[in-house]
Amino acid sequence: MLKDITLGQYFPGDTIVHRLDPRTKLILVIVFIAALFLAVDWLSYAAMFLVTALCVKVSTIRLRSILRGLKPLIFIIILTGVLNLFYTKGGTVLLDWWTFTVTTEGIKRAFLMVVRIMLLITGTFLLTYTTSPIALTDGLEILLNPLKRLRVPVHEMSMMMSMALRFIPTLIEETDKIMSAQKARGADFSTGRLTERARALLPLLVPLFVSSFRRADELAVAMESRCYHGGEGRTRMNALHMARRDVLALLCGAALLGGMIAMNVLGI
Repeated sequence: MLKDITLGQYFPGDTIVHRLDPRTKLILVIVFIAALFLAVDWLSYAAMFLVTALCVKVSTIRLRSILRGLKPLIFIIILTGVLNLFYTKGGTVLLDWWTFTVTTEGIKRAFLMVVRIMLLITGTFLLTYTTSPIALTDGLEILLNPLKRLRVPVHEMSMMMSMALRFIPTLIEETDKIMSAQKARGADFSTGRLTERARALLPLLVPLFVSSFRRADELAVAMESRCYHGGEGRTRMNALHMARRDVLALLCGAALLGGMIAMNVLGI
């Protein structure tokens, strides 16, 4: 299960999606999320599905990698679908037992909510899959630059987000190694009652926390030894520049959002 977590991973490539400015991709993700939450019926969800499939195809990210990223969240996806299935009012009643009621509207809403969550996760995962943590940090910092006038620590926030994304795969790998070592010593994480399995996690959590604090301390020492003092007066080795493809991508995003607003108004 741990190996299925792909959040924070970056897959290098030379596609048009990879070459887009990170600021453009951040704006497009926000537009994508807004458009997805404006979808109300089959046609609008079909349009969002086609847009997502096109982005995945153009980015050349393998479908297997995206499905692996969805696997750890399958419980949340199923739970959302079940809650919408049994507790949605309206439509023709198909089953009424105890506190559970299944209606045609409930089936429709459950299916669309599951599709929404899967599309949402896929769209946001594409951002990290096709953008390096450094480029993502630079793009986020530039977009949030106006908040510096309000004394918001924009650079520090962007740096923390970048380091968090960067160390997610490292922590997952470390956790897998510790679990393998504990299993070799007779630990069992998959059987027994819930309290027993929770107690079995203690030998895993303690060394993981120790390793995380050690890595954080080493990172702080490394940054201090390189005279890191925040974003004041700091320059970038690779300056970000908007190209024609970024303008076209933003126009496509605006068209998508406008189309979804029109569909939302018309209820289609």
